[in-house]
Amino acid sequence: MTVLFTEIQAAAAKILIKLSLEEDLHQTGDLTCLALIEDTDQAEIQIVARQMGVLAGSPLTSLIFSELDPEVVCTHQLSDGDLLEPGSVITTCSGPLASILIGERTVLNFMTHLCGVASLTAKYVQAIQGTSATILDTRKTLPGWRILEKYAVTAGGGTNHRMGLYDGILIKDNHLAAWETRNSHPTIAAAIRQARESVKGKKGIEVEVDTLDQLADALQAEPEIVLLDNMPPEILKQAIQMREKQSPTTLLEASGGINLETVRSVAETGVERISVGALTHSAVSLDIGFDWKRRT
Repeated sequence: MTVLFTEIQAAAAKILIKLSLEEDLHQTGDLTCLALIEDTDQAEIQIVARQMGVLAGSPLTSLIFSELDPEVVCTHQLSDGDLLEPGSVITTCSGPLASILIGERTVLNFMTHLCGVASLTAKYVQAIQGTSATILDTRKTLPGWRILEKYAVTAGGGTNHRMGLYDGILIKDNHLAAWETRNSHPTIAAAIRQARESVKGKKGIEVEVDTLDQLADALQAEPEIVLLDNMPPEILKQAIQMREKQSPTTLLEASGGINLETVRSVAETGVERISVGALTHSAVSLDIGFDWKRRT
């Protein structure tokens, strides 16, 4: 499955690339290359996967070297979303040796992390294959990395939840607790209706509940999505039955403490959505390396 790296992702990447190179080079540059590498030294490198996984972030190699030294030419052998095996050649880069060595860690920092996110997502997607559920990410991302991490989730076959607070309403327990202090007869349904009115129906409303009683309350307002927080499979099944009777068009989303060992049992309850913060906050970097040879 190939995914499209858009100008949105490229713009986010360029900001992080500049920060990353500044961290490494500051105003002094690479002291090791200045000491040992000649300006005339040339090299060709291959970016190679050391373990199985899913590719994400390949276009960043070109962006990094474009910022660092446009004389480095990158040719991509694989596309984001492709499966990786040990020894898979992802990209070949050729040009000034010093520039390639300077850019190596920045390239690998981006790619190992994003491939890790994509690879973990693919495991979750595979685990629920054959069910009607969809795997979604969350806002539990590294500051500044959200656009790229959510892009990596799509490379792994997952689906993006809202990008930020600005593009969707999700009423959580703290919102309700504050709202209830200003209302003499507060109900979750009333809060949903007020939120819907605030956006004039232009945005769907999602609300988080912890109990079946709260779910029954919320369903009276027919929200587009209800997030079922930390409910075991047997309770999720009851939630499905309740939804079918009260508001059949409402989608149910399970979340909270779900891992690779439990995600299948959650999906088999019949929920349509499963959101997993671990996709971004707990992904282990994929092992990727630079194989290079000096050219004269």
